[in-house]
Amino acid sequence: MDDFDTPIFKKSYDLYRQLHELRIKVAKQDRHTLWQRLENNALSVIEGILRASAMTKDEKLPTLQAVSHDLNVARVFIRLAKDTKVIDIGKYEDFQSQVDEIGRMLGGWIKQVKS
Repeated sequence: MDDFDTPIFKKSYDLYRQLHELRIKVAKQDRHTLWQRLENNALSVIEGILRASAMTKDEKLPTLQAVSHDLNVARVFIRLAKDTKVIDIGKYEDFQSQVDEIGRMLGGWIKQVKS
């Protein structure tokens, strides 16, 4: 299967695309701090997924764990964006839902690799 056709890649790609589209609406003071860090973490998730998909089963676990860490950091940044009113509650719920779904997929992948 092509790496770009995997559901986890598609979900991660869509998350970044939506974050990027919202960037212009984010206040300049937040766009170059919190928002940039959030976007970078989303890109790290995508990069890690691509890297892990090209590895053998025995090599994947450390990369997938790093992706999980990046996803958790993105989750915290999204919550921080809500709490500092960078995004509204609707966008927060949408982004958290996407991150949760990616997290479930990633957790399943990690579980599969461990077995």
